[in-house]
Amino acid sequence: MIWTIIQLVISGIAMGFVYALIGIEYTLIYNASGVLNFSHDKMVSLGAYIYAGMFVLGLGWNSVVSAIASLLLMAVFGILVAYLIFIPLRKQKSMIFTIMATIMFGKVIMEGACLIWGGNAFTIPDFMSGTYQIGNAVISKSNLFLIITAIVIVALLQFYLQKTKPGKAMRCVAQNRTAASIVGIDVNRNMAITIAISTVICCCIGILVVPLYNVSSTMSNMIGLKGFAAGVLGGFGYMPGCIAGGLVLGIVENIASMILPSVYKDVVAFVLLVAFLLFRPQGLLGKKNK
Repeated sequence: MIWTIIQLVISGIAMGFVYALIGIEYTLIYNASGVLNFSHDKMVSLGAYIYAGMFVLGLGWNSVVSAIASLLLMAVFGILVAYLIFIPLRKQKSMIFTIMATIMFGKVIMEGACLIWGGNAFTIPDFMSGTYQIGNAVISKSNLFLIITAIVIVALLQFYLQKTKPGKAMRCVAQNRTAASIVGIDVNRNMAITIAISTVICCCIGILVVPLYNVSSTMSNMIGLKGFAAGVLGGFGYMPGCIAGGLVLGIVENIASMILPSVYKDVVAFVLLVAFLLFRPQGLLGKKNK
């Protein structure tokens, strides 16, 4: 029993980091522009399509070169999307308009991907396959690689925000866009950089979950919703809260699979989301509004 719990906790931490990274993406774009981007899941799928469909299977490049090329391409895509969609959207007075626009934008992304790569799901043979034996627990290589990569991404992002001049400008814009503009920060350029970072993180997630899901237009639907739930659980708009919320969500839903039938595993995230919205809307680490 103890080894089963250890195995479930480790796989829960792996998925928890996926949810945490998506929650961080929501936070980055929301803090930079005030826009709630509900096309994150489609950007994750697009990253997987570009990596697997274009570079690995399409051009036959090796995994490392393909990953670097995919990240660079998604960064350029993020900058274009920032200037064409997100910067204009922040001028909308109603949040419902921006939410609907990002949802429709996600639909456009997936329809375009299906036109290019077809509607059939596919995967990369033997990509991050195999397991490690820890006692009587069997841990997949993909889960361990996911955990390590996610920790590196979070550490690099924290270093960027805390120690670099563009990162400090990003924090200023997140706190007050008007004041940041007054002191000479180019808010639009800062938003473009932030959204490019967000799309790069989406691409990282897309690559990391290729061993867990087939590459398809629906591969990230559920993890996108759970990423939003992780942000709310931890404290929406607060990066450490997203990490805490994602880890709690990943571990709880995995442990719950010992009690509940596996078909109800996805329900756990949304039950927690509703409970937190009712009884602790500020989240685990968020501050209560006075």
